[in-house]
Amino acid sequence: QKLPVVFALDRGGLAGADGATHHGWGDLSFMRAIPGMVCMAPKDEQELGDLMATALTIEGGPSMVRFPRGAGPGVTMNPNFNLIPIGSWEKLEGGNDVALVATGAMVAIATKVSELLRREGIAATVVNGRFIKPMDENMLLEVTRDTGHVVTLEDNVLDGGFGSGILEVLAHHGVEVPVKRFGLPDRFVQHGSRNQLFEELGLDPNSLAASIALWLKCQPETVESRA
Repeated sequence: QKLPVVFALDRGGLAGADGATHHGWGDLSFMRAIPGMVCMAPKDEQELGDLMATALTIEGGPSMVRFPRGAGPGVTMNPNFNLIPIGSWEKLEGGNDVALVATGAMVAIATKVSELLRREGIAATVVNGRFIKPMDENMLLEVTRDTGHVVTLEDNVLDGGFGSGILEVLAHHGVEVPVKRFGLPDRFVQHGSRNQLFEELGLDPNSLAASIALWLKCQPETVESRA
């Protein structure tokens, strides 16, 4: 019917102490498959307000805004909300060795990962992939060209999720580049705090930084050889 309905999805990703049945593990996968659906995930509480305000301006089809359970990162709030161009991403940091393209709650983790990687001599570009559908194809192609390595970060099951969407865009444009995806496994995750579960799944900053550094060193063209 192409009605302008807005779905506000709380408990996106790992719901922590709510238990295994309450994790929002697969919504990005099934919502992005719906024709005409605009899928959004904010990086913090300010962007949540901005994307909700943006969603209310969308006409001619449905949209969704996905956010996690619990408190946000604690950014300073602007009393006014800003409208964000549909499909636009945000580059937060620049680096030539690898592009960390994250969505939703994983953006704050990606910035911490970038800091840890820099201590190892690896300079990362950090991208806030706030639109899962449609994606910012121009920015994705730009950071892919500039770094030559792409890492995707999401708190959604990997099957059909944010990282899968990035692979689809790159394949559509005929771009062949090493891509490493991080997200939730193809199984039900049990009870525990968000921090505990992220560590268990290797999605905490320390685990991610170690995995990414090792992955880069295993590439045919390593960071060291390009430096």
